[in-house]
Parts: sequence; C-alpha cells; structure tokens
Amino acid sequence: MRKKVILVLIDGLAWQVARDSLGYLLGLCEAQRATGYSLRAALPSLSRPLYECILTGVAPVDSGIVHNDVNRLSNQQSLFHLARSAGLTTAAAAYHWFSELYNRSPYLASRDRLTDDPALPIQHGMFYHRDDYPDDHLLLDAEMLRQRHDPDFLLIHPMNVDDTGHRHGLDSAAYRNAARRIDTLLSAFLPTWREQGYQILITSDHGMNADHTHGGSLPEEREVPLFVLGDGFSHRPGLAIAQTALCGSMAQLLGLDHDKPYCLELLA
Repeated sequence: MRKKVILVLIDGLAWQVARDSLGYLLGLCEAQRATGYSLRAALPSLSRPLYECILTGVAPVDSGIVHNDVNRLSNQQSLFHLARSAGLTTAAAAYHWFSELYNRSPYLASRDRLTDDPALPIQHGMFYHRDDYPDDHLLLDAEMLRQRHDPDFLLIHPMNVDDTGHRHGLDSAAYRNAARRIDTLLSAFLPTWREQGYQILITSDHGMNADHTHGGSLPEEREVPLFVLGDGFSHRPGLAIAQTALCGSMAQLLGLDHDKPYCLELLA
C-alpha cells in the first residue's frame, strides 16, 4: 500500500546528544509510538555529500559529491526524481543546497527561494540560505507546504543544531539546548502529521566533534539518530541500518519502482 512520507533531517545532530536530549521523541519511544535507532553516517561526514547519500542511496565516493563545495546537480536518481516520475507530489522546506542538488544549480534566491514547478524534482519548495534561519520558521514553512500541496513526500531540514555546534562544539550547553529546542518544536507538529497518515523518519546527516566541526570518522561525527513513526515500520529494536538504505526504504513506503538498497527489516 502506498503511503505518504515525511523526512525530518535535523542537520548536525550527534547520536549521543539525541539520546540524552530529545525528551519528547524519547517519550514517544517509551510509549511505543516511535522507535529509535543509532545509524552510522557515510564518509566523508559532511553535509552536501550526505544529503546526496540520504536522498539517492549512493555513498559520496560513488556519487562524486565528496565535499561541500561540489556545487552541481546530482547525476543520480533521487527520491524526488522517482516520486515525480511516478506522478507523486514532492515538497521541501530545506537549505538551498537541496535546490542545487535536485532542481537548479547554482541557487538564485530571487528565482529559487519559493519554488512551484511541477516539472522540477522538488516541485514545491521553500528554501533558505542562512545557517541561522530559525527552526521555528522552517517548520512553519514546511507545514504551509504540507497544507497547501498535500505532498506525498516532504523533506523538512532544520539547520540550527548544526549551526550551534559549529559555534560552540559538541560538549556545550548551547549545542544540547539547540537539540532540545528542535525536539520541543517537533512536538507541536508530529501528532498532526501522524493523524494525516504520514510515515515519519527523523534523522541527521552527521554529528559534531569537539573541534566545532565534522567530516571524519570519529563516532561523534558518524553516529546519528533515526526515529521512525508510523504503521509502515516494523518497530523492531536494535536494527543495523545503513544510511545508504534510507532512500530505498522511503521509496518502498511510497510504493515506487526503484533499484535502491533498502532495509527490509525496518519496514512492516
């Protein structure tokens, strides 16, 4: 059965901070309304390469998006491409690098910030280009897109956790509090999204280290959370899930024909 999917990609959220700080999501897990996993990011643990990894199922060393300055359209079939080709509706409230990967590159704010074009892979978009763009604004952007366009696949990409980590580092009150804030903000939307029938994945691209950055193989850079909500998931504990399997797993939920790797055990 085809299901609608929301992917919440919290940029720069390390697993150990998620495990200790996301009280609402952890409460949903305790109440057996969600399931949490630790997921290991691909390398290099940088944003643009891992956006591509999550949305295409292709590791950075194979996609060619190997650092943040590779500014070009993806040459892979992303989840947005697959959904559009199947006649589904796509939307994203996200950083402008997603627009550059899947719609048009380079990003021109006057043209691309507000996107409504059924011919593009991301058909409906509200993109931002400041790392400190407030997460509460971003979630309102996403909810507006959801209410206006009823997308089958919606990407929501808040940046404040990563931005705070770059300024204050992994072991800082500011970084932990940024994680707590996005957890609180999500609590206002998740019940409605579930009532509307969405299958929800909440994850991160990479973590953060004590040097105020990321990119390497330290556990705090690579270990990220994955929370899943919905009846499309098996909710089996302790699964080992590859980051490259997220695209294919979401494609399965969306009922798409695809050749992406996916995690069968994650799905109901």
